[in-house]
Amino acid sequence: MYLNIGILLAATGITTLELAEASAVGLALYAESKRHIAFLYVGLGVVAVMIPTLLLGHLITYLPTMYVKLIGGILLLYFGIRLVKSARRSVIKSRTTGFSQHEEFEKGLMATGFSVGAIEAFEAAIVLVGLLPNSYVSSEIGIAVGVIVVVVSTYILRNQVRKVKQANMKELVSALLLSFSLFWFGEIFFVLNDVYLIPIFLAFLWLVHSIANRPIPKLAQTNNGKPIGQVDGKPTGTQK
Repeated sequence: MYLNIGILLAATGITTLELAEASAVGLALYAESKRHIAFLYVGLGVVAVMIPTLLLGHLITYLPTMYVKLIGGILLLYFGIRLVKSARRSVIKSRTTGFSQHEEFEKGLMATGFSVGAIEAFEAAIVLVGLLPNSYVSSEIGIAVGVIVVVVSTYILRNQVRKVKQANMKELVSALLLSFSLFWFGEIFFVLNDVYLIPIFLAFLWLVHSIANRPIPKLAQTNNGKPIGQVDGKPTGTQK
């Protein structure tokens, strides 16, 4: 079996790079939902693209990249905005009751996880189809190594992100989704380097944090119209 080291390293690099971005969203969704199924949805998105890429090879190039990114961008924009509102609600609950109540994880974010996994895998596939004809075995091994690196890294980091407060994690997730959305919209018209994701993400993180943590109106600092620390006119013991 002849291995082309250059092809192997290139396949490993592009797979690790693109799937690491999908993994970041998977970790954020997992920390928010506390459910391992978040990784499953991201993984299904990756598999949905990678399997046809390996089986069909060059045919992947005929898929309309622009429309894939457009649809993905719209989905991420929608769920990103919804999560900003959810982050705001978590901050208000934390400030008015002294703790942040667990909210049921929104099914839409699972769909977002699938979309992120599929689009990141698609971006990797565009490069991989150029490597596969040169050395299928080397490309295949490179993809496997890249997947292993991402999976192991994600497994190691999974417990760390769970320690982040729910409100802060929602801010992180929404900033990630909005960053990918803007980046994918931009890629429809321009050739963008992934390094631009860093300043875009930081800008959205600041914006989302500012929105979620803005001062709470006096009306919001009541419990169903009653002063904090009272339910049906009786003290609850939560007021300090």
